[in-house]
Amino acid sequence: MKITTFTMALAVAAAATFCARADLKLPAIFGDNMVLQQQMPVPIWGWASPGAKVTVKFSGQSHSTQTDADGQWQVHLTKLSASFSPQSLVIEAGETKTFTNVLVGEVWLGSGQSNMEKPIGEQRGQKPCLNAEAELSAANYPNIRLFKVERRLSATPRADLDKFQGWRECRSNMLNSVSFSAAEYFFGREIHTNLNVPVGLVESAWGGRPIEPFTPQAGFKAVPALAKFIHTINTNTPLNSNAPSVIYNAMIAPLAPFAIRGALWYQGESNRSNTNYTDKMVALVGGWRQVWQQGDFPFYFVQVAPYRYIKTNYIAAADLLPNFWLQQSHAAQRIKNTGMVVTTDLVDDLNDIHPRDKQSVGHRLALLALNRTYGQRNLVCSGPVFHAVKVAGGKAMLTFEHADGGLRSKDGNPLTWFTIAGADKDFVPAEAKIVGNTVEVSAAGIKQPVAVRLAWNQIAQPNLCNGAGLPAEPFSTDAPVQ
Repeated sequence: MKITTFTMALAVAAAATFCARADLKLPAIFGDNMVLQQQMPVPIWGWASPGAKVTVKFSGQSHSTQTDADGQWQVHLTKLSASFSPQSLVIEAGETKTFTNVLVGEVWLGSGQSNMEKPIGEQRGQKPCLNAEAELSAANYPNIRLFKVERRLSATPRADLDKFQGWRECRSNMLNSVSFSAAEYFFGREIHTNLNVPVGLVESAWGGRPIEPFTPQAGFKAVPALAKFIHTINTNTPLNSNAPSVIYNAMIAPLAPFAIRGALWYQGESNRSNTNYTDKMVALVGGWRQVWQQGDFPFYFVQVAPYRYIKTNYIAAADLLPNFWLQQSHAAQRIKNTGMVVTTDLVDDLNDIHPRDKQSVGHRLALLALNRTYGQRNLVCSGPVFHAVKVAGGKAMLTFEHADGGLRSKDGNPLTWFTIAGADKDFVPAEAKIVGNTVEVSAAGIKQPVAVRLAWNQIAQPNLCNGAGLPAEPFSTDAPVQ
């Protein structure tokens, strides 16, 4: 039997709970109505009496192993083909457990804070998503399955979930009763309809929390700059939900190594004043990947949307959110197999920190997955990204990557939210216009430009996009290279 590093790491914590048990037990992530991941080995694991023989049967496969001294066991199903036909997963170890109505398809984990948690319908203190009533009524997709992890904290990695809502078929208005993530649902719906396969969606999110509590200790240990977050939590004192690893321990660790295609992340509001968020993203993604032992699985995340954080004199706070956007962008560049959804054009109320258009967020996450994970290269998945600047005759000429279909003004009006500076680095509003495949930027009084910025303000909603209508990513040409 192959025991993963993850399983070994939990052995001490699990032993006291499960050694005394003679009954067969599987983690909560396994259940009726679940979706198993296609086209990769699928770990099935659990607990039974020490030394017991365990046999797992599914889709014509049968695999046996023996529990170790702590009563732990694990087998791997070999690669499965996508299937809409309900099947049963049978586990035998003196007694028999059977999970029914099991499908095979694509499984994604969604996590983050309140904008990942936000459901389609009513949520206390939030407005419903756009067209909420019709979306909920039309959400009749029984081959999309939903699993929601409820809020819990733990000082150490737990072997199983304390509280959760088990796998359910997505039928009309089910999303409302589960209060499931709107962004993740809209993503999953597009993957399901585009690929024509079952989709399993796992939500494990907590509003208002920084990135640190979602990050495993293994992630911090791999990033020297984050050594201060490596610690042992005192289990005799009440847990703080902002403390490093406490959400991961209770709400993410028990899910691994359940086979997934990838992860979605929508978080950052609580970390927007950080100067090392890129490092923290490296720790989060690297830590999860280390625990899952599934290689560099896809990890797609959402840019924090424009919002009037500073209600008065917001010009003085112009750099705070854009600098955070830059760190998010650097994370997408620095971490392998990741991508970022830009959201500067998806806000209808700059005083609402929970933008209502989660349909577009899910769509753009799906574009990343369909293009980069599922190989649909004909789909444009990114807006323009700054590439280089050339200065001549008092003008700055900008070139962009991902200018698919040509550069455009989304609303047909002159380009907005460009600023330019000379040697004094005093940025002033600029005139910007599209010239062929470039953007020409200039301003009266700036004879020798040294830097150009786009969307360098917390409420910036620029209109530069590409032919696919995807918005340009905020940037500063004088930003340090990561």
